[in-house]
Amino acid sequence: MEYVYALIMLMALYVILATSFDFVIGYGGLISIAHPVFYAIGAYTSALLALDFGLPIPLAIPAGAVVALLASVAVALPSLRISGDYLLIASIGFQLGLLEAIKNMAWTGGSGGLTNIPGVSAQSGGHGPYVVVTVLLAIGTVLLLRWITGSSYGRAISALRDDDMAFSALGRNGMMMKVGIFALGSGLAGLAGGLYAHYFRFLAPGQFGIMQSAALLTMVVVGGMRSIWGPVLGAVVLEALPQAITFLNLPPSLLGPLQGILFTGLVLVFMFARPQGLIGGGDVWRGRAVREVRDVARP
Repeated sequence: MEYVYALIMLMALYVILATSFDFVIGYGGLISIAHPVFYAIGAYTSALLALDFGLPIPLAIPAGAVVALLASVAVALPSLRISGDYLLIASIGFQLGLLEAIKNMAWTGGSGGLTNIPGVSAQSGGHGPYVVVTVLLAIGTVLLLRWITGSSYGRAISALRDDDMAFSALGRNGMMMKVGIFALGSGLAGLAGGLYAHYFRFLAPGQFGIMQSAALLTMVVVGGMRSIWGPVLGAVVLEALPQAITFLNLPPSLLGPLQGILFTGLVLVFMFARPQGLIGGGDVWRGRAVREVRDVARP
């Protein structure tokens, strides 16, 4: 039963991560792959607050999300003044730099990892209720982003992504909207990090590296960018697929590279064969306009 709990837990966490990542790069058009580093900030903050300061887990997890959100604002304000390839380079530099700092700090556990993180116990109901809460938070994340992207604010996000100069010419503050998009997506990643830390009770810098970025990008591209349910499907399928590979009983020296080849290969295949992903995405306002035209044309 513990294996099933862990699998459901990972699927729910990746639903939060993939949908929030799609909100940043798909709807917001912000080319950044540093999403896992905010996942790490939320995880380490929550774990250290509970481990070193005795903060209760229900308070430590949202605190980790808030710290990740604030860190993203600090990164976004200077970084979003640039765009395109330069923003991508800046995000890679921030991710690699912070992970190297974590590796060389004793109070984070260093490269050996942080252990003995407080977690759920049998007295508090065990893993079952914790997994249920995580699944509910994943559903809440999807519904929240669905509501945002389907609102007038979502149409403003689409307009900003398509032409930020024209958007600014209309008197709207595109810079602050970009910061808000980046902060919300990163805060949700921090929430997932806190949930992860107190379930698995071990953190290491290698869990939040470039491979994690590749996995999230694969989930978004395969599921369907700019589609609320696309990243959900991508997260579930691509989290279940590596679990199926483990039953091949391959040696660890082959298993890791095989999973990396799988993620990058799927991205390339879908980019050329089906760029819209399994669930084709599109602009919210265009989708609504099409539905309105169909309703008018329907006899």
